[in-house]
Amino acid sequence: MLVKTFGSAVFGIDATTITIEVNIANGVNFMLVGLPDKAVQESHQRIKAALKNNNLHYPGKEITVNMAPADIRKEGSTFDLAIGIGILAASEQISYTKLEDYILLGELSLDGTLQVIKGVLPIVMQAKKDGFKGILLPKQNESEAAIVEGIEVYGMENMREVIDFLNDVRPFIPAKFDIEEEFHRQLHENEVDFEDVKGQSAIKRAFEIAAAGGHNVILIGPPGAGKSMLAKRLPTILPPMSIDESLETTKIHSVAGKIGKNNGLITQRPFRKPHHTISDVALVGGGSYPQPGEISLAHNGVLFLDELPEYKRQVLEVMRQPLEDRTVTVSRARFSVDYPAGFMLVAAMNPCPCGYYNHPEKECVCAPGVVQRYLNKISGPLLDRIDLHVEVTPVSFDDLAFNAPTETSAEIRERVIRARIIQLNRYKTSQTHCNAQMQRKELIEFCEISDEGKHLLKHAMDRLGLSARAYDRILKVARTIADLTDSRNIETVHLSEAIQLRNLDRENWAG
Repeated sequence: MLVKTFGSAVFGIDATTITIEVNIANGVNFMLVGLPDKAVQESHQRIKAALKNNNLHYPGKEITVNMAPADIRKEGSTFDLAIGIGILAASEQISYTKLEDYILLGELSLDGTLQVIKGVLPIVMQAKKDGFKGILLPKQNESEAAIVEGIEVYGMENMREVIDFLNDVRPFIPAKFDIEEEFHRQLHENEVDFEDVKGQSAIKRAFEIAAAGGHNVILIGPPGAGKSMLAKRLPTILPPMSIDESLETTKIHSVAGKIGKNNGLITQRPFRKPHHTISDVALVGGGSYPQPGEISLAHNGVLFLDELPEYKRQVLEVMRQPLEDRTVTVSRARFSVDYPAGFMLVAAMNPCPCGYYNHPEKECVCAPGVVQRYLNKISGPLLDRIDLHVEVTPVSFDDLAFNAPTETSAEIRERVIRARIIQLNRYKTSQTHCNAQMQRKELIEFCEISDEGKHLLKHAMDRLGLSARAYDRILKVARTIADLTDSRNIETVHLSEAIQLRNLDRENWAG
């Protein structure tokens, strides 16, 4: 007898429905075809044990399982349930009337328990698009799958429950998820806040500008100055995620298996902090079976690289293209996948190996030329993609002991949101979303400066030794500063502040 069940495979961050055909005939062999990987091939042993341990009959005949389309490689243990149910239906041990309406997902334990799987959200989205009535999957993935409206989601503990559902032995209630309620409930739940930060008003201002314009930032300062603490709080002043951004972010984390059990929607902007020993593949994504990297997991959020010069140069250089294109393509011989990579980069570093160059109190012990060689570990093209260069100084005792209330993240965020609304209206006819993404044509149109401003910028570039690449970046940052003050034009005061935020472009910075 021939029976068809349906599973799903994830490629990149999208899913493809897989038809699993099970045919039972005279003989004793088990054949699994359709480009299965090792994990799929091993499903035979798991299914056989699960059936026997649940007092079900494993047919001692020739079983042929075809996974179509046959030219797509099938990976992982997600197909266990669909193959196992197909065998039971083909051997007429269970009803097969419902099988054409449901996607079956789940890895089987030897006792028939369903184990948590990855990539559920894109699978459910595709199942809805393909017109399936519902989906049966492990209980732990239920809340994530239920995010998608318009399709029935049933979380099952084990294979026996799936069989009861297909045989209509007892009623099952589909999972419900109120996406609006959950989204707004978690939206403002932050573990950290800028009101906890003592002093550092200049750095807070720089982060406000970065958040308002989507600018990349590098912080340079001695150990203990608060670089990591400040960077961790940046997501709290970014505009709240839209539901579309939240779904897109959840989709990426679902594919990577980064969503916790019984968790559904990601509503907080991601903050990723990879260690400096990370490989280039782990950072941008890829591998034998491609997976999203850290830059994709930081999509719609912040990627924080602490101790930037300690990263391998090759690792840093692979970020150059994603920083410009906001996407990364992983190519293999037979296929290629695209992962979103629209993140804000925040980097932090010491000014020199000992950490105390330009320190107001401690003396730098580095030999002559060491500071410049240390800074040269960061290439010019990468530095060119970072708009704000901010020098972080240690917090004084008076600031630490001063207990007056400081601005909260919510108060700063309100100003950021107002500036972002101005930018959305400005770029509503283009693909640009914020000032940091401006192309040359938009720079000419929206960043016109007065003769006085041109004179100030020329004087600054000559006197401070600013490099030519700083010119466009200064104009973009000045445009953001003007937006924060709701100014139609870029004034000289806005240019002046933007110039002060390009420390590393000064040729005499490192002596």
